[in-house]
Amino acid sequence: MALSTYITPSVLQVQARWPGVLVCVVIALAATFLTDHYGGPQLLYALLIGLALHFLMADPRLAAGVNFCARTALRLGVALLGLRITWDQVAHLGWRTALVIALAVVLTIAFGLLVGKSLGRSREEGLLSGCAVGICGASAALAVASVLPATRENERFTLLTVVGVTLLSTLAMVVYPFGLQLLHMSSGQGAVFLGGTIHDVAQVVAAGMMLGPDGGEKAALVKLLRVLMLLPVVLVVAAVYRQASEKAKPAQGGATTAIVGSGARPPLLPTFLVGFVVLMTLASLGWIPPRVTAIAGDASRWLLVVAIAAAGVKTTFEELLSLGWRAVAMLVAETVFIAAFVLGAILLLGLGSQL
Repeated sequence: MALSTYITPSVLQVQARWPGVLVCVVIALAATFLTDHYGGPQLLYALLIGLALHFLMADPRLAAGVNFCARTALRLGVALLGLRITWDQVAHLGWRTALVIALAVVLTIAFGLLVGKSLGRSREEGLLSGCAVGICGASAALAVASVLPATRENERFTLLTVVGVTLLSTLAMVVYPFGLQLLHMSSGQGAVFLGGTIHDVAQVVAAGMMLGPDGGEKAALVKLLRVLMLLPVVLVVAAVYRQASEKAKPAQGGATTAIVGSGARPPLLPTFLVGFVVLMTLASLGWIPPRVTAIAGDASRWLLVVAIAAAGVKTTFEELLSLGWRAVAMLVAETVFIAAFVLGAILLLGLGSQL
């Protein structure tokens, strides 16, 4: 009998995936080296290196591993974000701050849909960009993309969104603190603004530290409230597109199956979101040691870096450039919108004075 008869399917899957997984891990290591030694955003480095190595996809041995990293790794990374949030942290912000931040997220997503429609972009693109800007940047973009129809256009726009929010977040990290000083805002008010507007957690903390020794912690706390919105938003998006795929199936048949990726009905509650809320609950109960939380946070970041490296390998520069200026205009308009909304709320309601 052939040797393969005695090998379990899981072992065969590992054998098929490890070359592509190894390529993505090496890219993530290279991106980490560049960040540690020269500064700059780790996710952006991973994406750019992946794009430069797109020619590797010509090797059929890499496809399974790259696809595995682009989907499964990112879902695991998003699930581990739950360990970074507790209910006590959220409650400390106060109900007015929580309400304003929640409204900022919801209105930014709605604004993204409106701007996308006015610029002639698809609903998926407006939704994806609005969620990325409104919630938590690249992490939100990857999480929302994982429950959207798996079309080539959505994959390309996801990459552009990751690049755009990373660049805009880095720019905001430098510019916003100086603007807050000109407005003579207190440390608490500045923390609410930075945490409520900057896309990426790392840039929020770095910008908050410019406000004072505890500014980074305060800003991160507000930012974590936006990250908390990831769960209900992705759940709603998954439910909407699940229902849409069911309605389209009788009329479109095979076309719907091709978009969804298989004939199976998409789950109402994605597994990675279940993991997110379970881990958040465990962290809130104090059942997770701080050391484990720190390791999980690092693991989450690493998984997301590996996932975006895989997404880069799957895409070419030409595909990104084909999206045009309208896609970039969407991200910029949404960034300005959420900044204006949060700033107006702070000035009118005096948010942040209790922090």
